[in-house]
Amino acid sequence: MRDGTGLYTVIYIPVHGADRKPLLMTRTPYGCHPYDGGFPESLVTYMAEYVRAGYTIVFQDVRGRYMSQGAYENIRPLCSSCGKESEKCIDEATDSYDTVEWLLDNLSFNGNVGVTGVSYPGFYATMAALSGHPAVKAVSPQAPILDWFLGDDCHHNGVFMLLDTYFFGGSFYRECHNPITKIPSVKWNVHEPVYDFFLERKTISKVRASLNDSLDFWNRIVEHPDYDEFWRQRSLIPHLKNVKPAVLVVGGSFDSDDCFGAVNTYAVLKKKSPKTLLHFVYGPWYHGGWHDMSYSSLGDIFFGNGISKYFLSEIEYPFFRYYLENEGAKPSEVYVYPSGSRGWLVLDSWPEEDTSFEKYYLHKDGGLSKERPDDRMSYSSYVSDPSDPVPYYGSGNTRRDKKYMVADQSFIFSRSDVLSFSTEEMTDTLRLCGPVRVQLEFSSSTEDLDLVVKLIDVFPDGYQMLVRGDIFRARYRKSMTRPCPLVPGKKTGLDFTLPDVAHYILPGHKMMVQIQSSWFPLADMNPQKYVENIYRAEESDFVESEVRIYHQRNAPSAVVLPVVH
Repeated sequence: MRDGTGLYTVIYIPVHGADRKPLLMTRTPYGCHPYDGGFPESLVTYMAEYVRAGYTIVFQDVRGRYMSQGAYENIRPLCSSCGKESEKCIDEATDSYDTVEWLLDNLSFNGNVGVTGVSYPGFYATMAALSGHPAVKAVSPQAPILDWFLGDDCHHNGVFMLLDTYFFGGSFYRECHNPITKIPSVKWNVHEPVYDFFLERKTISKVRASLNDSLDFWNRIVEHPDYDEFWRQRSLIPHLKNVKPAVLVVGGSFDSDDCFGAVNTYAVLKKKSPKTLLHFVYGPWYHGGWHDMSYSSLGDIFFGNGISKYFLSEIEYPFFRYYLENEGAKPSEVYVYPSGSRGWLVLDSWPEEDTSFEKYYLHKDGGLSKERPDDRMSYSSYVSDPSDPVPYYGSGNTRRDKKYMVADQSFIFSRSDVLSFSTEEMTDTLRLCGPVRVQLEFSSSTEDLDLVVKLIDVFPDGYQMLVRGDIFRARYRKSMTRPCPLVPGKKTGLDFTLPDVAHYILPGHKMMVQIQSSWFPLADMNPQKYVENIYRAEESDFVESEVRIYHQRNAPSAVVLPVVH
């Protein structure tokens, strides 16, 4: 690199014709395995199309990980976000640029470079798109990290995602002294259901102590509880403009990790970089499921056979072929596979131009309809008790289970601290394709509160399939950067957006909206007493809260759904 740091890079070169074919690169913090000179399994699975086509394929350990030199930094900020001069600063974009320069100088290929990656490597793919290197012609960020406070992995709307941070961060955040080919394994002490384990360690300080290791980034999370300069520097949202390469954003509508990153990377590019040759793929996958060649279902929900094979052979490879080889037809802008539809949609935009955003109002007695409530005074209430939080999943698992994204929600339907509102049976298919907006009028007996809103498809046999759910911390209802407490008993509004859905609710089904104030231990438990730094809350700060959700004439609560007719 330009500062003399060496990055470990593995290059697979076809025996014949490399000079006529492009190069495809993935930069990763997870290791360029195998390190013994063999071939990775990926070359005969999800990258097989590129092997057959004669691409040069490159994997690289990013700075400070595994066999690369230098110091690692989580979601290293772009130099411009730190206010530093680019020639004096190193970031993942400059490392991408310098790597491409080295490859051009030392290899024989057609001069066109593509970059791809899933999850964290998706973040590095976005960084390559921002590098400005003219040889980078096509980039595919797949389930990319976009903003670790607003969404993705660590936080959702400012709420600390406890399970993901504990198990992923508890391993990944550990300091490792490179060069190494294998990161020391972590001996987890979670031998009981995660619900019980974390309920015994309610405060973040007790959770942190159970990790038995110095985790610098975990400590930095605790030091930055709000959307301050630390987090804003690490967000890519302000930088997605004037992007030169063609971009194929890929996401899973049931991605438990980075659904936010995929849909919002596409949306921000569409808005801020209108000249970019932009494409979007959205299928009913779990995190990275489009690389699972046998993928057809998640949990108890069957989507269809051949979804991932179709993506790899009919969408992803043709995208790179068109922009790197100048062969084939130009890809369409959007490919979507709605759950419940059993087929791909090829669209000109996302959401579709004829999408109408329709309000479904909450009503007394658990009703949900497009009719605005007319009651002068009407609300539903529950008590949120930190000693008995609502579980996120019904099984006694000892890790976070990705199947919760489609799990049957009937296991909590009868709880007194969960509100449910349902439509009548559908007489026609309700096609939902796009973002879901939540507009709640509520009050609380305490100064802080979390609100979980879930959209559910109720099958004729009673299965309550989670279609989308997310959580919002009420202290951020006015500003993510300037939290403020609630006024106990005072009615207030909350307006936020759930990541996009692509789902058809079929005739004979019902649509349900559920509201609760904990999603434990997927998300950390809000003490509900306002504490300046919520991560430093003590046991005594955890108090019960009476919550009211209003559904009346002057204070209606609703979800705004993206309906395609």
